Amino acid sequence: MNSIDAGRRRFVGASSAAVLSAASGAAFAQLSSSRTLRIILTAPPGSSIDVLGRVVAEKLRERLGVAVLVENKPAAGGTIGTHEIARAAPDGATIGLSFTGPLATAPFLYSKLPYDPLKDLAPIVLVGTGPNVLAVTSALPVNSFKEFLAYTRQRPGQLNYASVGNGSASHLSMELLKTEAGLFLVHIPFNGAPPAVQATAAGDVHAVMSNPTTLLPVVQAGRIKLLAVTSRERWPALRDLPTIHESGFPGFEAIAWNGFVAPAATPRARVDELSREINTILALPDVRSRIEAAGWQIAGGSPESFAAFIRAERARWQPVIKRSGARLD
Repeated sequence: MNSIDAGRRRFVGASSAAVLSAASGAAFAQLSSSRTLRIILTAPPGSSIDVLGRVVAEKLRERLGVAVLVENKPAAGGTIGTHEIARAAPDGATIGLSFTGPLATAPFLYSKLPYDPLKDLAPIVLVGTGPNVLAVTSALPVNSFKEFLAYTRQRPGQLNYASVGNGSASHLSMELLKTEAGLFLVHIPFNGAPPAVQATAAGDVHAVMSNPTTLLPVVQAGRIKLLAVTSRERWPALRDLPTIHESGFPGFEAIAWNGFVAPAATPRARVDELSREINTILALPDVRSRIEAAGWQIAGGSPESFAAFIRAERARWQPVIKRSGARLD
């Protein structure tokens, strides 16, 4: 078993139910003693990560009876906000919601990152995961993933694809596919999902990797065709869409994810309390429905399983980034 699979097995094996069973009124006494909990969100207002973070913040405010201050710090692909989490006072009064880039891929994309995700942050809980979807402009004469592969291989270098940004999950997902499938497409980075998807819908680019929620409106308008999903299993909201894994590339997986972290020196008791509270919140039916509507599948689990997951994702993406030559500075 390789290190990535081992990390995933540890993550999958972590029982959220076991985490939940340990919660009690006394368990969050330390949290309740703080008058304010500051939560830094490393994505812009209105984004799916922002929606998820605010849902959890609202429930923490209700459950703990403390003021919860939410701040968006989305600059530099989330690394500015993640650095602010890392350098905050480790007293449990500041935590943040970060994601794939700042926690796993940024160390290989920046020559100088002002924090070390493994040394300067304490994982609390993996919150949500989600796939990217490979889609093509409706004018492209392909209607399936296999047809896309054949069409692209016959035209090396003649097709291009949009991503939501250089070094983003959508960029790296396609680079991984290009390597495994032997494809040659030209990368065209955009500043976010909306312009990347709209350029594909308009036919300015041939294909795009993006999250399902940004694609569905233009799919319904008949301007884009969905071909395959990058998660290992079929996405609940798109059951008819095949995975790349099942379409001739066993083991292929390229998911986006997010989770709460704290400054590294935060007392372990406080990290455990926060993990229990957030796991409890994620199990609430109204929270689950709101998070899934934002395009995420709820994860949960222990701080240890989240730490193992981050290490596994670093190992997965480092060689992909090296082969692609992607840099962010």
